[in-house]
Amino acid sequence: MTEQQTSQASFGIRKIYLKDVSFESPQAPQIFVQSDVTPKIDVQIRIGHTVLNKENGFYEVVLTMTVTAKSGDQTTFLIEAQQAGVFEITGVSEDELPLALEVACPNTLLPFAREAVSDFVAKGGFPQLLINPVNFEALYLQKQRQMGEQASAGGEQTAEGDQSGISSTPHQSEQKKESSS
Repeated sequence: MTEQQTSQASFGIRKIYLKDVSFESPQAPQIFVQSDVTPKIDVQIRIGHTVLNKENGFYEVVLTMTVTAKSGDQTTFLIEAQQAGVFEITGVSEDELPLALEVACPNTLLPFAREAVSDFVAKGGFPQLLINPVNFEALYLQKQRQMGEQASAGGEQTAEGDQSGISSTPHQSEQKKESSS
C-alpha cells in the first residue's frame, strides 16, 4: 500500500453512553394539580471534547443538554444530560479535526441526548418533550466566523477551543450561538 492509501480518513464510534443526568421538579407535586400550566422551555447545548489517545485517534465528545421549563418565575422542571461518546478519528488533518469533533460527533450524539431528555421528562410526570434537530455545521461555521472577526479586530483568543454552545427553544427553528466558559 502507498502512504496515501494508508492515511485515508476514518471515523468510528467506540462507545456511546450517558455520562451524567440530573432531573429536578421543585414544584412537584403541586404543579400536577394546577390547571393550565404551560411552561416556557429553554434548551442550552454545549459541546466539549478531550483527547483520550492522540496517537490512536481516540477522543471523548460530550454533548451537554440543559432544559429548563419555567412557568412565570418558577421552575417547573430542570434537566441536564451529558450524552458522551468515544470516537476513533484517524487520517484527518489538524485543520479538519475540529470539524469532526464539533459537527460529526455531536450529530451522532444528539438523537441519544434527545431521547434521554424526553424519557426523563416523561418519567418526571410531564408531557413528552421533543427537541428540534440542531444544525451543528452551521453553528461551527458561525463560530469560525466569530473567531475570525475577533482575530482581525485584535481580540485575544482563549486557549480553550474545545467547547462551544448554543441556545435554542425547541419550538423555534432558530438557534443562537453562545460562547461557553
